[in-house]
Parts: sequence; structure tokens; C-alpha cells
Amino acid sequence: MLKTSSSNLKAAHGAPGSHKQPGALRTIGEVSALLGLRQHVLRYWETQFPMLQPVKRSGSRRYYRPEDIALLRRIDDLVHREGYTLRGASQLLEQDASGGEAQRLSNSSEDSGLNSDDSMRKTLSKIREKLRSALEAG
Repeated sequence: MLKTSSSNLKAAHGAPGSHKQPGALRTIGEVSALLGLRQHVLRYWETQFPMLQPVKRSGSRRYYRPEDIALLRRIDDLVHREGYTLRGASQLLEQDASGGEAQRLSNSSEDSGLNSDDSMRKTLSKIREKLRSALEAG
């Protein structure tokens, strides 16, 4: 009788959850493997980012929607690649959700194909000023 380990099954079927439809819910284990983040980090981020609310079923089992996974990717980028603190990333995402200036500036630069250093400097300067005023106010 041939034994099959779980790692062999994963290798045979690709990434965890890859056999599911694109819009299907993913477990915390699948999301953890997909994003390369530990499960406890995902649970902690739920406490730090109010907009991150995976579906919870019996026994508090978490199921992540595609938009939850996209948000987790954005948080991961902000924290691990762009150097934001958790609080700073949370504030930026809240601004983005409410139609914040940073998102509009970013989208307009991408949409118009402007990637020059000058336009990037202007965008970053405006963002810095917004952040400075937010810090002074709070």
C-alpha cells in the first residue's frame, strides 16, 4: 500500500486552496500558506485593523473572502515592504476606505501613466503633509 504524506498531496495539487474557485472562502491555514504569514499574525492583525473581518463560523473558525485576502496582502506590503507601523498602516487604510487623498493621488498617477520622479515627489510631499497634520491633530 502506498503512503501519501500531506506535503506530497500539497505538491501534487499546487498551493493550498488552489483547487477552489477564485471566489471561494479560504481557511486561515490556506491564507497563511498563500501569503507566507503565520496564523497568529493573521489573528493579531484582526485586532489591529477593524476593516479586516473574516467570516467566523462555529467554533470561531475563520474563513477569508477574496477581499479579505487582498486586504491582508495590502497590510503585508505596507508593514513589511514599505515600513509602516501597524498604526500607520491602519490609518492609511482607513483614509483609503473613506476616499482619502493618498488613494486618489496614487490612482491618478497610475491611471495617467505618470511614474516620473517629479510626480512621485509631489505625491509623497502631499501625503507627508497630510500625515503631519494628522499627527499634530491627534
